[in-house]
Amino acid sequence: MSNRAVLEVIALDAEDAVAAQSGGADRLELVTDMAADGLTPTRETYARIREAVDIPLRVMLRLADGFAAGDVEALVRAARELRVEGAGEFVLGFLEEDGTPDLVTVERLVAELDGCRWTFHRAIDRSADRDALRKQLADLPGLDTYLTAGSAAGVDEGLPILLAEAARRGEPAYEPQILVGGGLRLDHVPVLRSAGVDAFHIGGAARPGGWSAPVAAPAVREWREALDA
Repeated sequence: MSNRAVLEVIALDAEDAVAAQSGGADRLELVTDMAADGLTPTRETYARIREAVDIPLRVMLRLADGFAAGDVEALVRAARELRVEGAGEFVLGFLEEDGTPDLVTVERLVAELDGCRWTFHRAIDRSADRDALRKQLADLPGLDTYLTAGSAAGVDEGLPILLAEAARRGEPAYEPQILVGGGLRLDHVPVLRSAGVDAFHIGGAARPGGWSAPVAAPAVREWREALDA
């Protein structure tokens, strides 16, 4: 069995996607509007990216900045349209005002996804109780990944949490893969890999020219080489 770590890269369009795959990305997270921390792309954007690359795509389901669901019916429609377009993997995560998971919205979307695999994103880093959240979501079909920095402030602050959760991998509610992202740097990789973390998520790190510039294949390749070392 391969011990190759998963490298997921944020892609905004087909140009990003091609560069990320060329650099060694295993999977893409598809979003639009990074000024709002990443929202749902159009079905047309999904189709163009799907045509351009052959690696797995996870599509964001989020229509507004923040972690409140907002218009749930619009989210359901977006998920349905993307499914019709062929999308089979997703990213989502919503909280109530008190920091507990918005189970009504999450369960509604999961029902619409009908068995598709999905990531619960960094809403976990702003939750009132990470362990309780995991246990509340544990039986939802398709949940196979948590995207997390261990802290809302990023990996520097969240590293102890990430290491502790990695040590619990396989326990009830801790079976999903930990996908580390959010202030992640190359110097974090050795300690995370040593702890058994096997999935990494980059956005700005794949764009040396900033978010107004496209993904750069050499930047992605540097991460690929670090994870494979």
